[in-house]
Amino acid sequence: MAEEHPIVREEVGHLRRVATLLEENPYQLPPSEKPIVEELLRLREELPKAKEEDKGALLMQYDQAHNLLVQLREARERPQVDPGCPYFAHVCLEEEGRQRHVFLGKATRIDNGLRIVDWRNAPISRIFYRYQQGEEYEEELGDRYVEGRVRSRRTLTIERGELERVDSPEGTFVHGDTGWELRARESTRLAGGQGAALRAHAAGESAGRRLGTDLEGNRRRRDKRLPDIAGLIDAEQFELITRPRSGFVVIRGTAGSGKTTVALHRIAWMAFEDPSYDSPQTLFLVFSRALKDYVGHVLPALGVSGAVVMDFRSWSHQARTRHFPMLPKNARETTPAVAVRLKQHPAMLEVLREQVRRVDGESTADQALDDWMSAVTGVDLLAEVLDRRDPGAFTRAELEKAAQWSHDRAQELMAWIEGDREVEAAIDVEDEPLLLRAWQLRVGPLRNAKKRPLRYKHLAIDEVQDFSPTEVRVLLDCLDEKQSITLAGDTQQHVMQESGFTSWADFFRHLGVEGTSVDTLRISYRSAAPIVDLAMRLLGPLREDDEMPVVTRSGPPVELFRFTDHGAAVAFLADALKELLRAEPMASVVLLTPDQNLSGVYTAGLRAGEVPRLRRVSQQDFTFAPGVEVTELDQVKGLEFDYVVLIEPSAAHFPDTAAARRLLHVGATRAVHQLWMTCVAEPSTILAEALGG
Repeated sequence: MAEEHPIVREEVGHLRRVATLLEENPYQLPPSEKPIVEELLRLREELPKAKEEDKGALLMQYDQAHNLLVQLREARERPQVDPGCPYFAHVCLEEEGRQRHVFLGKATRIDNGLRIVDWRNAPISRIFYRYQQGEEYEEELGDRYVEGRVRSRRTLTIERGELERVDSPEGTFVHGDTGWELRARESTRLAGGQGAALRAHAAGESAGRRLGTDLEGNRRRRDKRLPDIAGLIDAEQFELITRPRSGFVVIRGTAGSGKTTVALHRIAWMAFEDPSYDSPQTLFLVFSRALKDYVGHVLPALGVSGAVVMDFRSWSHQARTRHFPMLPKNARETTPAVAVRLKQHPAMLEVLREQVRRVDGESTADQALDDWMSAVTGVDLLAEVLDRRDPGAFTRAELEKAAQWSHDRAQELMAWIEGDREVEAAIDVEDEPLLLRAWQLRVGPLRNAKKRPLRYKHLAIDEVQDFSPTEVRVLLDCLDEKQSITLAGDTQQHVMQESGFTSWADFFRHLGVEGTSVDTLRISYRSAAPIVDLAMRLLGPLREDDEMPVVTRSGPPVELFRFTDHGAAVAFLADALKELLRAEPMASVVLLTPDQNLSGVYTAGLRAGEVPRLRRVSQQDFTFAPGVEVTELDQVKGLEFDYVVLIEPSAAHFPDTAAARRLLHVGATRAVHQLWMTCVAEPSTILAEALGG
């Protein structure tokens, strides 16, 4: 019987001993800080009146009391061991013939025979993450050097004070309805996925699961940027690529259907037909710097060297500083949410137009600047237009708050223009396209560096659903008479909360462009079938097509792993990632978290576990090289990776909203071969619905 196995008996015994010690030695609250605070107040009052020769002693007393107060407060705020789940891992170390048992949890308790350490910062936890059972170790822990052998290394699932599971190299022991049972560790890789696209595992049921589809990773390309796939273009894509050069080409399609590829290859086709398109008069605009780096090499690979690839923020910043040299170059990215939402609202197109119509001014940069200031600070005009265009979008209080922010920033700008360099003046990044639109309405066409009208022969905008109507309108008015433009996007991947659009019809209405047809790419080339299946389920009612996308290949099931603690999740992922990178050294992996805090936690944990080629991406500085990158979910729009792990798709981080559904959809569809999810808290109802569907 499994319950008679020495490993089970040992771990049950350890847990009982720890539970007894915790019960016999309950946590004692630190003493009251009131006497120390009173002593500090007394010393503070005495110091000014004390004799010079006594001040040194009083200052020393003050420092000692202050340090004691800090220690008491730190002790009071320090996390405590939870008796219901005191630890999630156990490692037995053998050093100089002696054994010592160390337990890893989310809090430290080393007293009265207890040896539980916090996995995040205890030096000894490095041994657990860096070494496997049976391996010898050499580590510098604090001020001493230790060496020995890992005698045993196990991960555990403890719930409500009861041992439920033990994962060890010898096997997996699971406590079920009929007692303990032994399950052999799986050594085969995940494969297939047909008829079993989704799997959800309870806490602790991660043993034996593997990242990796096959050994093709050894032969995959090292550069993970978007490849030139001209030889793989299908008939539907080719038809869009070879459309006439004038007019609108609008491409929608699910993630991985080739929208970006079509837009890029369309430029190459036009440049082949007419070499004048291979020039700076052809502009390919993307939403983010990461996407620019991802696609930037494709056109040169297709023989197009003159066209320009830029992210919109860089383009608008350069244009704004060129047209309004009197303003500071600094751009501010800390605009309050209500001001961001207002400045990117479609109604701002009409607000600016109405402001210019009502004011009889000269066609100068100064007047355009005044138009912009009046538009973003004029509460009455804003309310009038919004009541007509989108009633209920903003309350009067919200408009006043946003306008007050703009008014205060405008005052700083005017002081700066008048020569006051002490003021911290900057332009909100959301204001740059508004300024450019004000110029177009008041002065005329934008100008290039040679002060001639800025006219593009062709413009392509990728991920257009996350551009505001004002941004797109500014760009449209930079086209020449042929109005040659390619728009590529997917409203199902709309992730920008304050801008962009979720309806193509509304988008064209805001722009004043009627009767534009939208072509749909229906084949998904990027992700394996189980990933696409889950991604579409995540959208739920937001799915735009009744039919599922056509998927070209199968793949491993999508899996959800539950853990009782982030430390256990990190330990599991560290082992899986190291094994994957040994088997597939060319693989690219990304861990996508909901926020920067969790990104830091997982980066530190995986680094302690010595996961090779690990990188923390914080400013979209992806390398597109093999290895493991950790970043936030909202950083990867438009990119792809061989393997994706979604970290903590929980109810707290992803409530059932349209924005959360789209964000999870985007995260899932970054995966080419395999998708995992790990969760400590309760999974989002969005995910539960998708898994149960």
